[in-house]
Amino acid sequence: MDPIQYWELASYVVTVVGLPFAIAVFIYEQRRERDNEDEEAYQVLSDAYRDFLKLVLANPDLRLRSTTRALDLNDEQRERQLVIFEMLTSLFERAFLLAYEDDMTPRQQRRWHSWDDYMRDWCQREDFRDLLPRMVQGEDPDFADYLLRVAAEESARPAC
Repeated sequence: MDPIQYWELASYVVTVVGLPFAIAVFIYEQRRERDNEDEEAYQVLSDAYRDFLKLVLANPDLRLRSTTRALDLNDEQRERQLVIFEMLTSLFERAFLLAYEDDMTPRQQRRWHSWDDYMRDWCQREDFRDLLPRMVQGEDPDFADYLLRVAAEESARPAC
């Protein structure tokens, strides 16, 4: 076999074996990069929710984690409660926009279900539900529809 035939054969081998292998490695790396980005976004959102819970703890007079509505709040407390609920709604919207998709992988579903659980937990509060239509005005329409539907479902659920 002369050198020209050898190089021609080698180019065929590279084309037949090497190119598909390179494409497969590229696709794998892209998928892994996307998974890393999703994980990072999830971690940032989780950190933001943890920071939000610190704010809840810093305002015990509002009784934000109780299961019943606080009826004896003064105007200043109601204003703080509204601002905190608005912050929470904004965080939920960010989570919805970053984590929710109609067709999710099992990993995406696990991440999303934790946010859905948080939303359902807060939507069990009557005072949060009462303020919700006001808080979702001007927000992403798909998010607003989703959260209002969750609120309606939680409102209809019997109290535990």
